Amino acid sequence: MRKTIKVQWGSGLVELTWIRSEQLPPTELVTSVHGCCFDQGKVLLVNIKGRGFNFPGGHVEAGETPEEALHREVMEEAFVKGKVRQISLIEVSHKNNPEFDPKGKYPLVGYQVFYRMDIKEVLPFLRNNESACRIWAEPSEIPYVINDHEFALEALNEAVKVDLNTVI
Repeated sequence: MRKTIKVQWGSGLVELTWIRSEQLPPTELVTSVHGCCFDQGKVLLVNIKGRGFNFPGGHVEAGETPEEALHREVMEEAFVKGKVRQISLIEVSHKNNPEFDPKGKYPLVGYQVFYRMDIKEVLPFLRNNESACRIWAEPSEIPYVINDHEFALEALNEAVKVDLNTVI
């Protein structure tokens, strides 16, 4: 399934296209990673200062693979470790965004990669990064807790369907 929506990011309009795929785009085009993380059937959310509750994740740093970035981000924001599998992508297009800066840090067309993580270890929450707290919610509660575009719920729906013990 491919679906495109337009969202306001800052002062510009950006087109987001949902792509159900486990194929990774070129690493240099992956701008961020996000994890739908599960522990005993509940979904982990982090409260990022200034943005509210959402799935843990963030930017890919130089020299990291997207999967390595996800493991680092969930540790920094939620203090958990686990087993992951890529579930989907969001293509982020600035082609019709008059505010796009071609010299900025983002490509004209980039990708956000979504993963499912089954949490294997929960460590003490230290609040030494941008996360104020972490919570576990029932999957059915997520639409009432996070404040994000509709593709966040698409990612959750895909993640719920994935069994990490199944080899593809």
